Amino acid sequence: MSHAISPAIRRVPVFLLLLWSVPLAAGAHSAVEPVQRDDPAPKERQELLNQRVAGAGKAAQVIFIGDSITQHWESDGKEVWAQYYARRDALNLGLSGDRTQHVLWRLDNGNLDGLDPKVIVLMIGTNNITEEATSVAQVADGVAAIVKKLRDRLPRARVLLLAILPREENPGPRRGNILQVNQIIRRLADEQHVFWLDFGYRFVASDGTISRDVMHDYLHLTPQGYQIWAAAMEDELAVLLHDSHPGRASGRE
Repeated sequence: MSHAISPAIRRVPVFLLLLWSVPLAAGAHSAVEPVQRDDPAPKERQELLNQRVAGAGKAAQVIFIGDSITQHWESDGKEVWAQYYARRDALNLGLSGDRTQHVLWRLDNGNLDGLDPKVIVLMIGTNNITEEATSVAQVADGVAAIVKKLRDRLPRARVLLLAILPREENPGPRRGNILQVNQIIRRLADEQHVFWLDFGYRFVASDGTISRDVMHDYLHLTPQGYQIWAAAMEDELAVLLHDSHPGRASGRE
């Protein structure tokens, strides 16, 4: 017996179908199950982030959520951050080593309390891909679960979902997995509440290699790498924030 799909279901945007599917996957695999990290460094970072959130409150206009690539805006990316995001009252909620399940836990345990940002910049998933037991579909489920939670908790904010960046010096299976995850999660964007941006190609040379000039260990960004990120994201971010490029704010180019 065939089961026809009703016209009403056909009209539902794909990104909503993907988001609605997340609760059905809960408990099926680790990427969608919120998990607290028990080692001291992540616990200390979580406490620090909660303090930042409490101090910023509704003044934070942009929040960045992610793993070490996001956290390192505070080190290798600090000068670029000061140029692009300091005046926008941006808040860095990156935590080194995080996977999707860890971000889900953080969002339920203080990292969003009292915030009302205009834009949420999200890049997550590369650490899940290092787990052989986590499939491409499961990583995508984890990212979708985070997007859903952000939409539920901060419905007025726009989510700028970034593609997972390529990694490793040469093309290989892990880069292929990243591309596959990106192909799935880009469908979460509806261009009304969730927006998609993929600038990973900017880090890859014409021969397919990644240079230490942009990723010092073929994963984490150098200052030049953070400049590439900021420049690639600026036009989209300015539109979502309804503001101008930082260099033009004071009449400079």
